Amino acid sequence: MLVTNRDLLRAARRGKYAVGAFNINNMEFLQAITGAAEELSSPVIIAISEGAIKYAGFANVVGMVHLAAKERAAPISLHLDHGKDMETIAACIEGGFTSVMIDGSALPFEENVAVTKKVVEMAASKGVSVEGELGKLAGIEDNVSVAERDAALTDPAQAEEFVRRTGVDALAIAVGTSHGAYKFKGEPKLALDRIGDIAGRVPCLLVLHGASGVKRENVEIANRFGASIKGARGVPDDAIVEAIDRGIAKVNIDTDMRIAFTAYVRKALAEKPEEIDPRKILGPGRDAIREVVKEKIRLFRSEGKAK
Repeated sequence: MLVTNRDLLRAARRGKYAVGAFNINNMEFLQAITGAAEELSSPVIIAISEGAIKYAGFANVVGMVHLAAKERAAPISLHLDHGKDMETIAACIEGGFTSVMIDGSALPFEENVAVTKKVVEMAASKGVSVEGELGKLAGIEDNVSVAERDAALTDPAQAEEFVRRTGVDALAIAVGTSHGAYKFKGEPKLALDRIGDIAGRVPCLLVLHGASGVKRENVEIANRFGASIKGARGVPDDAIVEAIDRGIAKVNIDTDMRIAFTAYVRKALAEKPEEIDPRKILGPGRDAIREVVKEKIRLFRSEGKAK
C-alpha cells in the first residue's frame, strides 16, 4: 500500500507543489500526520531517522506505518531520513521502506559520490528510491561573508556531476536552511536563486531540509508552561513558497511538530496536575501536531493532490 518518494515527487513537480516529509518517533506523531493527510487529501512522506528506529524499534515503526497506509486513503511513503549507517540502510531497503536517504554530506565529494552510488545500486532491485545530500545545512545571515556563504551552499556544477555519477532520485541541497529551532540569529538570508540554478542542471527531484518555520504561538505556549525555547527562529513561509516555485519537490518538517507537541503536553500537565491518563496528556499534543501538518500541507499546496 506504500508508494515511493520517486512517484510522489515526480507528481509534485508536474503539479507545481511539494510533498511534506514529516518525522515520527512514536504512534501519536504518525496518527497526527496521516490523519491530517487523509483529511486534506494530501500525499505525505513519513520520515524516520536512525535515532527513531533505535528508540521505537525497527519492526514497530515499520509495522505502524504499513498499517497506517492500509487504513488511510492518502498516498504514503516510508522514508529513512539522514541514513549514515550502511547496515541500517540495507535493513530499511530489505525491510519495508520505500525510500532511503544516504547522507554523505560530511564526506569529501568523491567519498560522498562513492557511498551514494553504492546505496543506489543496493536499492535498485527492490524499487526503493534514494535521496542523497550535497552541501552543509547552516543558517545564512547578514553578517556571514560571501566566501563563508558559498562554502556552505550546494554548488550547482558539483550537483550536476553528483547526480550524473550516482543516479539518485532526489537531492537534498543546502541553500541556507538548518536543522533545529535556532536556525538564524538575525534575518534569514536564503539563497533561493540557487534552487533554480540547480533545478535547471539536474534531472532529479530537489529536497529542502531544515524547513520548519518555528511558529511563534506554539513557542510562547511552550514557554508559558515551563519550556525554555528562547530566541528560536525558523524559515519564513514566503521563502518556502518561493523555494517550491523554483524547484523544490520535498520539504522536511520536524521541529515545528516537536514544539507543538511539547507545548500542548506541557499545557495539559500544568492545567491538570492530577491527571495520570496518558491519553489525556498526549492527546492534546497529538492534536497540535495534526494542526501543524495541516498548515504545512496547505503551505506546500499539496491539499487535494492525493490520487
